[in-house]
Amino acid sequence: MSGRCCPLFCCMSKGIEWDRIRRLIREVVESQGYELVDAELKGGGKSSVLRVFIDKPAGISLRDCELVSEQVGTVLDVEDLIAFSYTLEVSSPGLDRKLAKESDYARFEGKLARIQTRLPLNQQKVFRGRLQGLYDGKIRLELRKGAVLDIPLDVIQEARLEIDWAAEMSRPSGSHRE
Repeated sequence: MSGRCCPLFCCMSKGIEWDRIRRLIREVVESQGYELVDAELKGGGKSSVLRVFIDKPAGISLRDCELVSEQVGTVLDVEDLIAFSYTLEVSSPGLDRKLAKESDYARFEGKLARIQTRLPLNQQKVFRGRLQGLYDGKIRLELRKGAVLDIPLDVIQEARLEIDWAAEMSRPSGSHRE
């Protein structure tokens, strides 16, 4: 996905082993029972920020973020893979989370999504609709007017869930998202 290109370039230009850092972060996050949704390093010098997005089926609490932040921070300090100062931020991916893995398209089937492609399909690059799964390397999206579009994975620039305001407003207060 496009979100990984910029951080990888940024890290390579500073001599950072981004693959190793990402692998360590994934190991720590998964050992605590969470899913690593994404990790990115942005900025330069004193303004560098390492963002780690985690999730679990019941949703993420502040305590979850604190726990993962402590664990990831400790491992990265011990391994000393980032030679400059940075701010570590751990958070949930939010209601408009990025769809980064093939399994995300099945997990969030039936949810509203916005998909942007690198190449035009039917003379457009941005599509909104309900995810209908992944078939033969293509994302099936039911568009708002009922038409169904199959979008090849390899042309997707970015895919995100969209907030389904009607569903959110009909939930009892205090209930957790998926």
